[in-house]
Amino acid sequence: MSAGTTLAPDERRLGAGAPIQDTKSDKIALACIYTALGLFCLAVLYPIVYVLSASVSNTKLVSAGEVWLWPVGFTLDAYKAILDYKSIVSGFGNSVFYAVAGALVATILTLLAAYPLSRKGLPGKGIIMAAFVFTMMFSGGLIPTYLVVHELGLLNTRWAMILPTALAVWNVIITRTYFMVTIPEELVEAGKVDGCSDFGFFWRVVLPLSKPIIAVNLLFYAVGSWNSFFNALIYLTNEHLFPLQVILRQILLQTKVDPSQMADTSKLAQMQELQQQLKYSLIVIGMIPPLLVYPFVQKHFVKGAMIGSLKG
Repeated sequence: MSAGTTLAPDERRLGAGAPIQDTKSDKIALACIYTALGLFCLAVLYPIVYVLSASVSNTKLVSAGEVWLWPVGFTLDAYKAILDYKSIVSGFGNSVFYAVAGALVATILTLLAAYPLSRKGLPGKGIIMAAFVFTMMFSGGLIPTYLVVHELGLLNTRWAMILPTALAVWNVIITRTYFMVTIPEELVEAGKVDGCSDFGFFWRVVLPLSKPIIAVNLLFYAVGSWNSFFNALIYLTNEHLFPLQVILRQILLQTKVDPSQMADTSKLAQMQELQQQLKYSLIVIGMIPPLLVYPFVQKHFVKGAMIGSLKG
């Protein structure tokens, strides 16, 4: 076969031998796999496209069920109305703060907990790890947790949305495994020979080599904080501290708009008319931050998640 000859997509080569074509059963299996993946993608993408289309369509046409895929009667009235609803604006800012601050605090704690557990010289490492795993299967429950938060004076503070869920044991396990795979003991010993302290080695060597797992933790914690609303329902009563998810939940459950939250009461009738469409626009706004962040950490995220799950 000449050097310029190209093989068909369904052909494979074994060494210098003749090309081997896929059998009929292989082609059927591939067709079934691609069909299943295509249907799965449609099942995921259609709700997103529908919500986006409904948020920019005419309110009456949406209520009449005439919006199936593409926008009908394009309008941005719902997004304009959001800017006049004070709780939505403050809730969005609160959610961004909780996601960013919560992800940073949780990632720092996870790295500081996982790295010592990945080293062989830590005394009682097995007992400490067993204590971590124990919390995954048994917890104190809602009432004891609430009492702890109350006694610490965290109720109705921003810390109530950050500290109680600041560490996920599963993330610690993944991060510990990543350190075990990528930071060998020989590298630690070489650092000690050069006079590097444990903290200096962690800061100068471990962290620069751990960008993938740091990206994994930041994304996991940020998305978890962004989607969290239960803690706000339990620990917060001050509406100025509510995250966007709680505001969205209130609008989805309520059948009317609170006039006190309107900056311009003359737009109250318009807001009530846009009530259905407002729900879709809020869902779109709630999806935007994770969708914007993920492309920037995708490369590190995939690598860190794969290495961190290789072995425990």
